[in-house]
Amino acid sequence: MPRIRISLPAQTLDLFDDSGKQVRSYLVSTAKNGAGEQCDSDCTPRGRHIVRAKIGAGQPLNAVFAGRRPTGEVYSDELGARYPGRDWILTRILWLSGCEPGFNRLREVDTMRRLVYIHGTSDEQGIGRPMSHGCIRMRNRDVIELFDQVAPGTRVDILET
Repeated sequence: MPRIRISLPAQTLDLFDDSGKQVRSYLVSTAKNGAGEQCDSDCTPRGRHIVRAKIGAGQPLNAVFAGRRPTGEVYSDELGARYPGRDWILTRILWLSGCEPGFNRLREVDTMRRLVYIHGTSDEQGIGRPMSHGCIRMRNRDVIELFDQVAPGTRVDILET
């Protein structure tokens, strides 16, 4: 099964194949508040995770999601101007679940309950700099490419070093 490694300092997501060979590297945007596991911290959680669910297969590029469901809208600059300040979740969602009880799983540190995703964004110019509310943002075409290469259960390591 492929594996994903996210580097917080480098703002990169690397995809590895079954043999451990790196097959792709993408720039991402993680939390502007830095690393952390606490609920309501707006930080990106560290440690070992898995892709718990894949959401959005077959949706168009820039499809808008709310509550993990497509709204039927497709993001445009005009739509963005109508809703300034909205944290846009676009194109595809890879919903993450922590694997380390007490660190990134269960109670006040539960990655899945915190709704931490890998997803597309309206701010593709911000990719490469920490700017999210805890999620891992990707360019929309990149998140489609990644989505098509991974399955639920894919390991995701989020590293601070």
